[in-house]
Amino acid sequence: MHETAVAQSVLDTILEQADKLSARPVRAVISCGQFNALNDEAMRFAFEAATEGTVCDAMQLVIKHIPLRAKCDHCDRLFEFDIYTPACPECKSEHFNFQADAPLLLEEIEFENPNDKGGL
Repeated sequence: MHETAVAQSVLDTILEQADKLSARPVRAVISCGQFNALNDEAMRFAFEAATEGTVCDAMQLVIKHIPLRAKCDHCDRLFEFDIYTPACPECKSEHFNFQADAPLLLEEIEFENPNDKGGL
């Protein structure tokens, strides 16, 4: 399960930033392409297990999946590839090339505002 390794890597980066800022992380956003896809349930489980007992315990993890794009060889249209209709939506050609897949990225880390004491 590569989600365990990804979760640990994401956690290490978050902990490093939290230490630099002396702040508690509350939310992180990661994104991945279709070839670098994560199983959301497995990733959340692995992340929850990895964060247990750390400053990141109970933080929210948001996972965004970036669609795979292709370029039609016939009409040059760029489109989001759909495995169920593997053809250009413009000209219906089945001849296309995949574009570079989105990498696995830690896009954002949100930290607790030290001035926010939970008031109104």
